[in-house]
Amino acid sequence: MCGRYATTTNPARLAADLDAVDETGASGADTAVSYNVAPTTQVLTVVERHAHGDPDDDPRLRVRTMRWGLIPAWTKAAEPGVPAKGKPLFNARADRAVTAPSFRDSAKRKRCLVPMDGWYEWLVEPSPTEQGKAVKQPFYMANADGSRLYMAGLWSVWRDRSQPEAAPLLSCTILTTDAVGALTDIHDRMPLPMPREHWAAWLDPDHPAPADLLEPPSAELVAGITARPVSTLVNNVRNNGPELLATEARGGQPGLF
Repeated sequence: MCGRYATTTNPARLAADLDAVDETGASGADTAVSYNVAPTTQVLTVVERHAHGDPDDDPRLRVRTMRWGLIPAWTKAAEPGVPAKGKPLFNARADRAVTAPSFRDSAKRKRCLVPMDGWYEWLVEPSPTEQGKAVKQPFYMANADGSRLYMAGLWSVWRDRSQPEAAPLLSCTILTTDAVGALTDIHDRMPLPMPREHWAAWLDPDHPAPADLLEPPSAELVAGITARPVSTLVNNVRNNGPELLATEARGGQPGLF
């Protein structure tokens, strides 16, 4: 699974790096830097879409903010302009996305990338003392060279049909797959990385994605991703700063990296 991650991506810089259109507006500033991104918050995504109202033009990469936690288009409104609460769909299994009712429509035509610096997982470890409780140690997974990761995602557009003039609500989910290689020592699931050479097929707004793009990544693709223990400060979503990434020496003594 992937329930927390870190990003220091500025939307304008991201758009420049990708030769994309920055559509985040003022909302992009709120998602530019976060060391503790949690579900239901606004996150940066990359999509490929035609210009609005012109399906014949060439699609372009676009950087958008979306709510992390997909809201299917068929969700009913709980009150005007507010979707009814349901399961927190911040993750979707890649092997079931094309058939699951909540995700299959998005899997056909609304696929995205979720850029991140790295993500967190928790490993339950025995207590260092006989009387103590088991410890949930957070680990941070990221490229060893510090390069940005792009994870496969799906997105959706929700509208309250009784409020035709209201702005649509964009939301997304991160696809997860079987963990690979040394990452299995931390968790049996991981977000699905999408290599650059597959972006065109993955983001294509006019055709379904090839089935093999939903398969677990190769060991070679994730070979550069390392996992290290970090501060338990990340356990509280209100904590948000670079100190969350400080390496935690096993045994409880904080270290530096």
